[in-house]
Amino acid sequence: MIHHTMIVAFDNPIPATELDQYLEEFQELVRASGLVESVAARHHIRVPGDDHAPVAVASAIVRLRLADLDALNAIFALPGAVDLIKRWQGRHPYKAIWVNHEPLE
Repeated sequence: MIHHTMIVAFDNPIPATELDQYLEEFQELVRASGLVESVAARHHIRVPGDDHAPVAVASAIVRLRLADLDALNAIFALPGAVDLIKRWQGRHPYKAIWVNHEPLE
């Protein structure tokens, strides 16, 4: 089993309803692929220390659980993913970083 944990940081704050929409569209896309065992997404919980973040402050975190490397590689070539990214980048530019890892627990 492999986890793909992605941190999404929008360049500027976006309304919570739009962030919810982005996360829901992303989750629907990966669920429909049949490649993920599970997907979870949550908003970042803001704290005063965020004002001192050295790189960026996350807007949300997304975690995919996949069976193996083949499924992970297939997610990166998922039909519709590029369109979703371009559409959201056009509306609200963002950056994403991720880590692929074994389960932490």
